[in-house]
Amino acid sequence: MLTLFYSPHMTSVDNETGRASRHADVPLSPLGRQRAQELGQHYATKELDAIFCSDLQRAADTARIVFAGRALPLVPDARLREYDYEDLMQHPVAQVEGEFARRITEPFPRGESLLMVVQRVGAFLRDALRAYDRRTVVIIGHRATKYGLEYWCGDAPLEDIVHTPWEWREVPIWRYELQAQHPEQCSIASTTVTLMVEAPVIAPNHAY
Repeated sequence: MLTLFYSPHMTSVDNETGRASRHADVPLSPLGRQRAQELGQHYATKELDAIFCSDLQRAADTARIVFAGRALPLVPDARLREYDYEDLMQHPVAQVEGEFARRITEPFPRGESLLMVVQRVGAFLRDALRAYDRRTVVIIGHRATKYGLEYWCGDAPLEDIVHTPWEWREVPIWRYELQAQHPEQCSIASTTVTLMVEAPVIAPNHAY
């Protein structure tokens, strides 16, 4: 079993103006950097083996600030990026959120569907489970990253996940567990998503 702690990146400059960044590589705001330092205090007592984050700077910088001074591997991974909604990049958050329900299997124009997001997060989780089974890691990502974790580590269909309002927490840390058992599958319309988990090999608040 792999234990995962998830936190979203802290406040970015787009968050402060109500824009959904998509893959725009926007920085943290001064408030976001302060909140990352505060989040680090909540992780300080947790025994961890590695840190993974989206390669977008708002997530990568959150991870660097949160875990500054700790001798932990910190690995950026593009598979943990935000939803790619291409033509709606940096449009108002409410406009982008209004599209989510019909983008479960139908991609945003020139972008991704939620199914595509879940597939890439699943590929990341498969690799993480192989390398860190029976260990504990942290993931710093985006709303899309959390959708993938909810899907692979729970039993809710994507339709339910996307319709569940974002849970705002004073301390934005969620805990998940991923089992190393048989392949996990779930049907979505006519499409099946599969996380192929092979025998484990041990080796060394604003979400957009």
